[in-house]
Amino acid sequence: MSGGGSPYQKHRKDVESGGGYEEHGSVCGPFDIVRTKSASLDRLKKWRKAALVLNASRRFRYTLDLKKEEEKKKIISKIRFHSEVIRAANIFIEGAEKQDGTPKAPPSPIPIGDYYVRPEQLATMTRDHDDATLRNFGGITGLAEKLKTNLDKGIHEDESNILDRKNVFGSNTYPRKKGRSFWMFLLDACRDTTLIILMVAAVASLALGIKTEGIKEGWYDGGSIALAVIIVIIVTAISDYKQSLQFQNLNEEKHNIQLEVIRGGRRVKISIFDIVVGDVIPLKIGDQVPADGVLISGHSLAIDESSMTGESKIVRKDHKSPFLMSGCKVADGYGTMLATSVGINTEWGLLMASISEDNGEETPLQVRLNGVATFIGIVGLVVAVSVLIVLLARYFTGHTEDAEGKVQFIAGKTRVGDAVDGAIKIFTVAVTIVVVAVPEGLPLAVTLTLAYSMRKMMSDKALVRRLSACETMGSATTICSDKTGTLTLNKMTVVEAYICGKKIDPPNNTSELPSGIVSLLIESVAQNTTGSVFLPEGDRDVEISGSPTEKAILQWGLNLGMNFEAVRSESSIIHAFPFNSEKKRGGVAVKRSDSEVHVHWKGAAEIVLAACTRYMDTNEQLVPMDERKVEYFKKAIEDMARESLRCVAIAYRPLKGETVPTDEELTKWELPEGDLVLLAIVGLKDPCRPGVRQAVQLCIKAGVKVRMVTGDNLQTAKAIALECGILGSNADTTEPNLIEGKSFRAMSDAQRLEVAERISVMGRSSPNDKLLLVQALRKRGHVVAVTGDGTNDAPALHEADIGLSMGIQGTEVAKESSDIIILDDNFASVVKVVRWGRSVYANIQKFIQFQLTVNVAALIINVVAAVSSGDVPLNAVQLLWVNLIMDTLGALALATEPPTDHLMDRLPVGRREPLITNIMWRNLLIQALYQASVLLVLNFRGREILHSQRDPNEHAIKEKNTLIFNAFVFAQIFNEFNARKPDEMNVFKGVTKNRLFMGIVGLTVVLQVRFKRALDSLSQNQIVSISLLCIPGCNSHVSWKVHLNCKAQLATMAGLYCNWVHQVSFVFKITPE
Repeated sequence: MSGGGSPYQKHRKDVESGGGYEEHGSVCGPFDIVRTKSASLDRLKKWRKAALVLNASRRFRYTLDLKKEEEKKKIISKIRFHSEVIRAANIFIEGAEKQDGTPKAPPSPIPIGDYYVRPEQLATMTRDHDDATLRNFGGITGLAEKLKTNLDKGIHEDESNILDRKNVFGSNTYPRKKGRSFWMFLLDACRDTTLIILMVAAVASLALGIKTEGIKEGWYDGGSIALAVIIVIIVTAISDYKQSLQFQNLNEEKHNIQLEVIRGGRRVKISIFDIVVGDVIPLKIGDQVPADGVLISGHSLAIDESSMTGESKIVRKDHKSPFLMSGCKVADGYGTMLATSVGINTEWGLLMASISEDNGEETPLQVRLNGVATFIGIVGLVVAVSVLIVLLARYFTGHTEDAEGKVQFIAGKTRVGDAVDGAIKIFTVAVTIVVVAVPEGLPLAVTLTLAYSMRKMMSDKALVRRLSACETMGSATTICSDKTGTLTLNKMTVVEAYICGKKIDPPNNTSELPSGIVSLLIESVAQNTTGSVFLPEGDRDVEISGSPTEKAILQWGLNLGMNFEAVRSESSIIHAFPFNSEKKRGGVAVKRSDSEVHVHWKGAAEIVLAACTRYMDTNEQLVPMDERKVEYFKKAIEDMARESLRCVAIAYRPLKGETVPTDEELTKWELPEGDLVLLAIVGLKDPCRPGVRQAVQLCIKAGVKVRMVTGDNLQTAKAIALECGILGSNADTTEPNLIEGKSFRAMSDAQRLEVAERISVMGRSSPNDKLLLVQALRKRGHVVAVTGDGTNDAPALHEADIGLSMGIQGTEVAKESSDIIILDDNFASVVKVVRWGRSVYANIQKFIQFQLTVNVAALIINVVAAVSSGDVPLNAVQLLWVNLIMDTLGALALATEPPTDHLMDRLPVGRREPLITNIMWRNLLIQALYQASVLLVLNFRGREILHSQRDPNEHAIKEKNTLIFNAFVFAQIFNEFNARKPDEMNVFKGVTKNRLFMGIVGLTVVLQVRFKRALDSLSQNQIVSISLLCIPGCNSHVSWKVHLNCKAQLATMAGLYCNWVHQVSFVFKITPE
């Protein structure tokens, strides 16, 4: 990492590094998609066509269904077109009526239950944007009366009222398309090409066996294959069905948006599914409109209706255009709405009910593993065809003998039925080799471990919206984090205040302040806010809602003696400029009862101070802001910032009546921003989260650089960064380590690329600065994670490799642009996501090592035995059982390993790093060669080892093959332990904590030992005594020894064979090292 560059810059072909972000289709292979977040459909189709697949419906189940995605777009387009046609028709009719002079009377309200309007009328009114019907209802006030709601206080909170509204107008849910049933998964499992071939072979073998040997003895061969195939199908279907249910549950969480409504005069947070007709809903920038409705009041309210109309057009909403559509986003401003239609009665509900959400998604590991599976599958296919040719050639040339030493096929003498039966058995073995060799479970193991990780991450306060984010997070090299709420507690209080040109201690000490300035401060605090204050009946505490900053300032206002409702009733807001993260301030113009107009501003202290020309002194006189006083206030801001306080300035400007525009001109009026009167500068304390310093240090140890990107004052950011450990000491607080957003913004592209690597803290940054930083870091080859909570953070969240939105303070726009939602807004939870991301990658590597070991060992033993003796020791039923252990049970055991602290001791894994590391190759090859060697020794010298040379040939061969099968299965069982810790000496560390792993291992052992007699009789194996299982058990024990010794490179194969032979008698007394 020398030279300040990324450790992954060496990968020059990486589409994530270098200039530009386009996909280099000419350079990359079909399985070379390192970023699926914005991959084109053509690229996704390309890699699927290139994959060698035996069961496409199963292999690609949890990837994006490209056909359904196209159908979904067509359905959405049709519904949007239908809605636009209806609206156009209504406009045409209204125009014709105006020309005719005889307008059609709007429908009269029809009562239903206790309400004076029917849901169909409301749905038609909002869907058609029918102003005439709204006027006929008596406008927004008359409509509220008909719906029995109060426009200020909302509906009553009692359950009976809410239930009654749901019964009359419906609930805010829509009928979801049912998930796939278990039988559909069973059908998918049956579509596996090789399993179909095996079933056909089983039926043919069954028919021939019964014909030649009778039903009592003749059903064994065909029946055992059929039963084994059925077991594989059922287990596969159960595993896939359970995964599907997990994804459905997680999908429900994604749609369960929490929002505020006004009920009984107070703001309460509820689920979007609990919205009812008549609810009064506050809206602010970034919110999703939760139901169809009518605007009650709003200021600069703009709605993005692209989700419904398909056009990226921002629509201004006011009393002339009051209708709001469910599913749209608030692009700017704030206001309140009256819900008039919910659920299926809205266009959004109709849209969502008509499409089924596809949980599938490409992930880079899935694509890469499909490439690995394709390569291995081709090798396996070549081996299977070779074995088939060799066995058929030996059989039909008379070189294949049965257990008694008789030639199985003699030209002209062997019956046709016997010849066909023999050929079918050979063909079945070849097909089964393909089943074992083509690792269908490899790409599916990614989905399995991702599903497990997603479920567990929920308990770690992280909701995954995109599957690929789980694994990408494991490769993250840098995290660009917000300060407020992520590194800090987001619990703010006003601890310092400068008013009347001096410091007020304590900040709510009104005895030092004149009444006039207190009155102006209270007016500003009460009116220039998006929060609210509710005073419950009795002696209960006051309830304050809003953002943490708003709540802190409202609480300060209450301490000054503010009566929130009274102040708001004494004056009215005539225009507003919502808080803007670019200008870092927000303002309102209020008209007082004496017709005087005041413009109030609130925002970043140094920015508002720069706009002030006067301040009010203790005599309530306006004093010009001279240079000395400006320096005094600037020093006060710096002093508060050094104490890690957020500094907010409050200012106002009185306007003469003639300078205020008329109502028609208000929408275009820009509030005066200059010549302000400074009222106060306050410092808000937001302490660091407990444990955040340790979390930052853990990231640094793991090779992940943490950068703070905040809109706060640079000095405040510096103080928090030092406290959190992002900056090591004051020596690190020089530019560009510590930089302002405007300085970074002013640089050229080349300069930004140069300094981006060194930036640790960026203060007074805008969302666009964050986007520029993300782009620069990605061009440097970094894998970038970004946290964000505001609507303007959406571009940076989308651009980043992993976008992390905040679950508590984050807007819906930010959440929809993100890949993972941090439910508790805590940086420590971000670090947990990194651990889980690394765990996903590590678990996949464990499974690859385990599966390839089985592949190599099974292929070697069958190929060598087939070529040398014309027979294979592992028949179709046995290989299917091994396939079940390998593909389903093995994946389940190894893909569900929980993350360990050891994962955070490594550097991030580059996304082009080889999936199979040198350590894995060492473990895999030595383990596979060891297993193959032992099995070949048992195959060619098994009778001598078992002292069965004098036994009848048929009995001895069956006993030998039974031993080989058990040895092979137990080797895989114990190799699962080896695969748990590919790069650690102690493979048993923490094994008892993973109950699922222990359960699967136990289940496999029980099925292999307890039901051995049943398996033996079906697979034509010899029933041997339980004591003989000591040899496979011993072989497995040596498998552990091989794993440990190969790491230390102290053992030789000869020594291991001796170890294996000598330990037979006391295998259960030895504990592996």
